[in-house]
Amino acid sequence: MKRYAIYGAGSLGTVLGAYITKNGGKIDLINRNKEHIAALKEKGATVTGTDDFTVEVNAYTPDEMSGKYDVILLLTKQLFNKEVVTFLCDFLAEDGVIVTLQNGLPEPGIAEIVGECRTMGCVVEWGAALTSPGVCTLTSEVDSLSFHMGKMDGITDEKFAEVKALLELMCPVHEEQNLIGARWSKLLINATFSGLGTVVGGVFGDVSENKKARRVAVRCMKECIDVGHAAGVKFAPVQGKNITALFYYKSTIKRIFATMLIPIAMKKHRSIEPSMLQDLKKGKPCEIDAINGIVCSFGAKHGVKTPFNDKIVEIVKKCEKGELKPCMENIELFKEIL
Repeated sequence: MKRYAIYGAGSLGTVLGAYITKNGGKIDLINRNKEHIAALKEKGATVTGTDDFTVEVNAYTPDEMSGKYDVILLLTKQLFNKEVVTFLCDFLAEDGVIVTLQNGLPEPGIAEIVGECRTMGCVVEWGAALTSPGVCTLTSEVDSLSFHMGKMDGITDEKFAEVKALLELMCPVHEEQNLIGARWSKLLINATFSGLGTVVGGVFGDVSENKKARRVAVRCMKECIDVGHAAGVKFAPVQGKNITALFYYKSTIKRIFATMLIPIAMKKHRSIEPSMLQDLKKGKPCEIDAINGIVCSFGAKHGVKTPFNDKIVEIVKKCEKGELKPCMENIELFKEIL
């Protein structure tokens, strides 16, 4: 019998596990948060927000893990990938795969540890927040939920189909031939709305619906596209939308048009609270270096200036140190480069 697990079952992982279980699948939810796991064991997983249900789930802490898994869906922060993936090697079946649903560009680092033939990537096109132990709020509209999934060399069609069927117990899964392009498209969204959402201390809608924040957002997007193009990336569509055609500009008129489109494009995801902001609220380090920091690193490598992403990284790191607080007033710190 096939065995599946979600490692790092926090907000996204708990919602995913709840849907899979609710719709007839069997999967183990694993997390280091003992209080959260205890609540899942006692009361089941509760999903609120744009959906509303509770379902019994299998939940464990890492020290309770045993046996081998055919598929491990990875949802921890990239900050700890080396130690986490090394740990998971002991629980991966001989022909098993780790499917990373993390932000940024995590596949190469994971493949270095487990091999390309055991590494798959999946882009998550929805958001959630851990409200309390055992309770998660789905913050994207139910009709807008989707995954974009790709594979590295050596993954068989059979294994790909197996993982696709597992994820489809929650929502549509789009097979992505251009995995790197899909990753960069999601990186663009995260760098802009998660990065700036963390800066202003709000949800995606606080960025998309604020005039000053939108002025920064559209420039952040352009930087991401310029850097991606310099690195040879062809950006993949996001839920059928060509984001480079919508948001890239070379003239003032096109920039104004792109800025006006932002609140319309983000309407169904406006309630998403950035995971980085959630981490800051809990006093945890966030993965800014794996999101906006990646854009800056690739920009430096390819000779593309990234002043807006640089500033986002600077502000978020100051928030980590307690030198600044995430708040809308931080948007004024971009005035010198606008």
